[in-house]
Amino acid sequence: MGARIINLFKHLSITGKVILSTITILVIAYIFCLPKELFHVPYSTVVADRNGELLGARIASDGQWRFPPRSTTPEKIKQCLIMFEDRHFYHHWGVNPFATGRAAWQNLKNKRVVSGGSTLTMQTIRLARNKSRTFGEKFIEMILATRLEFRASKEEILSMYVSHAPFGGNVVGLDAAAWRYFGHSAEDLSWAEAAMLAVLPNAPSMIHLSKARQALLEKRNRLLKQLYKKEVIDESAYELAVSEPLPEEPHSLPQVAPHLVSRFYQERNGKYSVSTIDRGIQTQIESLAERWSNEFNRSDIRNLAILVINIRTNQVVAYCGNVNFERKQAGNQVDVIQAPRSTGSILKPFLYYAMLQEGTLLPDMLLPDIPVNINGFTPQNFNLQFEGAVPASEALARSLNIPAVTMLQKYGVPKFHNFLRQAGFKTINRPASHYGLSLILGGAEATLWDVTSAYANMGRSLLQLPQEKCSLLLASPLEKEGTVTDFFQPGAVWQTFDALTEVNRPEEIDWKSIPSMHPIAWKTGTSYGFRDAWAVGVTPEYAVGVWVGNATGEGKPGLVGARTAGPVLFDTFNMLPASRWFKRPGSIFVKAEICRKSGYLKSRFCEETDTLPVLPAGLKTEVCPYHHLITLSADETLRIYENCANTEPTIQKSWFTLPPVWEWYYKQHHPEYKPLPPFKPGCGEDALQQMQFIYPPMNARIALPRQMDGSKGFITVELAHSNPGTTIYWHLDNSYLTQTQDFHKISLQPKPGKHSLTAVDDAGNTVSTTFFVE
Repeated sequence: MGARIINLFKHLSITGKVILSTITILVIAYIFCLPKELFHVPYSTVVADRNGELLGARIASDGQWRFPPRSTTPEKIKQCLIMFEDRHFYHHWGVNPFATGRAAWQNLKNKRVVSGGSTLTMQTIRLARNKSRTFGEKFIEMILATRLEFRASKEEILSMYVSHAPFGGNVVGLDAAAWRYFGHSAEDLSWAEAAMLAVLPNAPSMIHLSKARQALLEKRNRLLKQLYKKEVIDESAYELAVSEPLPEEPHSLPQVAPHLVSRFYQERNGKYSVSTIDRGIQTQIESLAERWSNEFNRSDIRNLAILVINIRTNQVVAYCGNVNFERKQAGNQVDVIQAPRSTGSILKPFLYYAMLQEGTLLPDMLLPDIPVNINGFTPQNFNLQFEGAVPASEALARSLNIPAVTMLQKYGVPKFHNFLRQAGFKTINRPASHYGLSLILGGAEATLWDVTSAYANMGRSLLQLPQEKCSLLLASPLEKEGTVTDFFQPGAVWQTFDALTEVNRPEEIDWKSIPSMHPIAWKTGTSYGFRDAWAVGVTPEYAVGVWVGNATGEGKPGLVGARTAGPVLFDTFNMLPASRWFKRPGSIFVKAEICRKSGYLKSRFCEETDTLPVLPAGLKTEVCPYHHLITLSADETLRIYENCANTEPTIQKSWFTLPPVWEWYYKQHHPEYKPLPPFKPGCGEDALQQMQFIYPPMNARIALPRQMDGSKGFITVELAHSNPGTTIYWHLDNSYLTQTQDFHKISLQPKPGKHSLTAVDDAGNTVSTTFFVE
């Protein structure tokens, strides 16, 4: 008997262990039965403006309009859903046994499924699992629903449900439904709209608005009546709600900033993005762009882009990547803001800034504006004219090409290439030797994004704000890599902007004649072949970049920056709030005496000077090389060497003298310029250079053109002399050719190879140049 009792206890002990182990396994299985993430579905890409207003969306990869999950549920839809689907939602742990029992009795009684008895928590599980509706699946849903109640709050469960519930067709989730059926956000739903959406997941096929409308209306109104009886809404709200008609047809989603939405679709696919865009400014900019595009279309110029950056917040407030996004013609889908395009002259201010900052340039220093040939590279000004010499600030304001090329030649292409890379120009990514001197005239490609961002950072330097990549996301910058901090210095920026506020090219546009225009530092650019027209402007509040052209690449004769992009820029700024100009940076500049005529530091022979602010680095520049002390006859008509003046009375005078080629063009535009008087006959040679080749320059490489009949063409050589009436004797490769007087220009037809050209004047002065015919 005792042995039996002992064996029984042993058996019970083993059974208890088995039961305990089983219970432990079941508990562990219950704890881990719910996946970490319930829903594994693709979401639409949704973009809102800075205030949460919808700009646009792109459909999910499975073809469903399923907005990213919500974290909250609007009060009206919450009240409607709970009233219609699960009145005891806040009082059960995922399963309502009374509702389940009632549903089971009704199904057995009718011998078919007439009621599900599912709670909102169970329906959330069913949406996540997406399995066939069987009794076994219902049991699994009940288990998982109770587990979900332990993991998530009631508000979180409700948000999961409304984010994934079907609302008919390919519309999934509350947000997509609110926009598709009512054209506004879920937060703005009326009681009638909320009630209609609450009854839809129960029978989403009814949303085909062309059928079963009466059944849907009756279902909605019954729910509204229940809300009224439960005193959720008052009588007036009820009467107003039941009188509200059903929507006639689905609405199209907003299409504001469509190229930005497409950009987020590529970079933030399936996410809800709150952008920095101001929807009010954006819509105004898009209307402006469309209006100008209609104007440009007459000249077959089809594309236009505008970018507006708030300088103080460093955020993009308007992003118009192109026009006519909805039209399927070539180029309209291209986001030009991100597309690399030839820069034209838009990079010139950066070279001007760099040379000021380094101390190799002063703002009004004279630069050559004469014909040049640098290893076959022969830049031309837009107006195909030469002025001999132009102050650097004026050359920048008028966007003269030849002074810019000579500046880059002096500064160095590799150094400027590195400067642009540091300034944030990512697409200028080939070696400096690939671009050469054409880098300053459009030989490189940049994006409107990088160009406008760089100008914005120049403005931020004057506001003493950090210089970073501008942001498109309200929460954090879209790009954190390549951040630029304090790259631009305020002193040189101030002088650069000072020159850019004087931009005025009357042959193209006179911006000062435009009413209501506030101060803007602005620059235009036109690429080779009239393919790209640029305009960028900066105020203390905004940086605006404009591009006009054809995204497909073909050029048009009228596609000039100042004529097309410039007026769009002005219209954009007139649409934005005006502001006062930047405050001048304090304690940066030093005073220096500047030669009034040359813009160089004062030399001992400069008599007309101005005391002007310059950067400390500017004190390293050379003194004026163009003022000389000369000895003149008493009547100032002849120059005289002191050693041959004898007893003749003489006077000494400071004289402003430019090199011969500079002088040749300069005096045509400056009647006040006085060439040096000739020497008294028999009184020695001139120490100053009296003549200079205009063309060809030293070591020029020349390709002779073919004539219409196929014969070899000619090269026209030209020389400038300080005394045009002098006779010039021409020699090619030591062989005499001819002589000229007044106009020193001849035509040659040399053979291929190296040649030496020499000119001798009747006073015995000589000048030579070497060139190569290819």
